[in-house]
Amino acid sequence: MYSLGIDIGGTKCAVILGKELITDNLDDFIVDKISFATETDKGVDFALNNIFAAVDEILKRRQIGGNDLVGIGISCGGPLSSKEGVIMSPPNLPGWDNIHIVKMFEDKYGVKPNLQNDANACAVAEWKFGAGRGCQNMAFLTFGTGMGAGLIIDGHLYSGTNDNAGEIGHVRMAEDGPVGFNKAGSFEGFCSGGGIARMAKKKAAEMLAKGETNPLFANMDDVEKLTAKSLAIAIKEGNEFALSIYRKCGEMLGMGLSILIDVLNPECIVIGSIYERNQELFDRFIYPVIEKEAIPLSAQVCKIVPAVLGDKIGDYAALSLALS
Repeated sequence: MYSLGIDIGGTKCAVILGKELITDNLDDFIVDKISFATETDKGVDFALNNIFAAVDEILKRRQIGGNDLVGIGISCGGPLSSKEGVIMSPPNLPGWDNIHIVKMFEDKYGVKPNLQNDANACAVAEWKFGAGRGCQNMAFLTFGTGMGAGLIIDGHLYSGTNDNAGEIGHVRMAEDGPVGFNKAGSFEGFCSGGGIARMAKKKAAEMLAKGETNPLFANMDDVEKLTAKSLAIAIKEGNEFALSIYRKCGEMLGMGLSILIDVLNPECIVIGSIYERNQELFDRFIYPVIEKEAIPLSAQVCKIVPAVLGDKIGDYAALSLALS
């Protein structure tokens, strides 16, 4: 039996075919895949036609039909309605306004897909196949360009009343601070790739105004080139300015994790992307904050671990929805 995953993004889309996993080797799970550029400037119909053409091509060359599919999973950026099966104007997909994608797939292939936002889908993937395997209560944080979250509660994905559960990135962490999720001082503002860059640029501009420079910047052109990645590289070279930015991010990450620990009492928090690549650095800053802020009994039973599915998490995310 096979599962079919559809990963829809603003830059690229992918159609992934998976088969029954009978070993722990995830490389045996994915048996076919077609990826292509979304090309949002060409409209929603262009992308949808490419998605369905890719599905048809995979089914044809594997000689399988709808009866061979145990499920279809669709992962897409929100907002969306998982209950109604509708994609509702995601900011990275202009023109995708009230797209009844679940009905489209059900009418064409006779299988009703499971539609979820990408953070929820990644949470399910890490829970089923990754760092959260075996947990009953788990939170997954994206910690990439933005800060999204997915929640597994009592062994089930919890998406909330209208798919907005887990939006920890919107929580205000300070009265003022970098903007994230359209809110100054938000968790996403402090803890995201964009937030790290904005903090660095603000502090660097203030230093230049005082006549201070740094090996990372000597003028405003250099300041505009600062990124979360360039700062992480500079930290390895001993740059104290870069370390100060990551220290602030790490401390705010510890605050956000403490909130999740207190409210959800999870046994595991899985964090992707930036934390995944810099775990040792962040752990220096988050654990002292958690020790101070979180309920001790809850903190003691919660492990904080990096995501393990890496660059393939989008593929596993879509397929994991098919199996849910």
